[in-house]
Amino acid sequence: MRHGKKVNHLSRQAPHRKAMLANMACSLIEHKRINTTVAKAKALQKYIEPLITKSKTDSTHSRRTVFSYLKSKESVTELFREVSTKIMDRPGGYTRILKTGFRLGDNAQMCFIELVDYNENMLKDSSTKKTTAKRRRGGSKKTDEKIVPVAETKVEDVAVVDEPKTEKVEDAKVEEPKAEEIEKAEDAKVEEPKAEDKTSEESNEEDKKD
Repeated sequence: MRHGKKVNHLSRQAPHRKAMLANMACSLIEHKRINTTVAKAKALQKYIEPLITKSKTDSTHSRRTVFSYLKSKESVTELFREVSTKIMDRPGGYTRILKTGFRLGDNAQMCFIELVDYNENMLKDSSTKKTTAKRRRGGSKKTDEKIVPVAETKVEDVAVVDEPKTEKVEDAKVEEPKAEEIEKAEDAKVEEPKAEDKTSEESNEEDKKD
């Protein structure tokens, strides 16, 4: 068991392990992305990230310190000229591990280790996600603001439309008995002179008798 042991020796002696990590670091600086096992990639992260931080200060002392680890002049110049200028604003986390599955044969877990600032596809995706998230938040607020006044206007319109309908029905109900009363009144007016005629005829007959 490996309790309390922070360094993974990768089943190698110290000179072999240092030479392997130096070779992998030079390949990563040159190609910006390499394919290896997850155990080696994690060991390479601890090995190369302090060297990248050291490259931010371009001095003779820092170049000699980095060269003592990499043992390659070409890799040192590439690191101080190109890589350091691109990662100058990043406070740490210069590399990324992307797991790709298991290797046929020994079933070792494989991965890609790459420099974060050189993967342009993932940088584009992150920028587009940020813009879409902002649009969605703004759109949801606008829709909520629009729904409230529309619902209120609908309720008011229904109330306004219902009121004149009820008034018309009441007017119609009130008008019907009025028409009947008018007809009855006219009939009564017509009948009244008939009664007067009868009384006048009776009075004439009485005069004749007298």
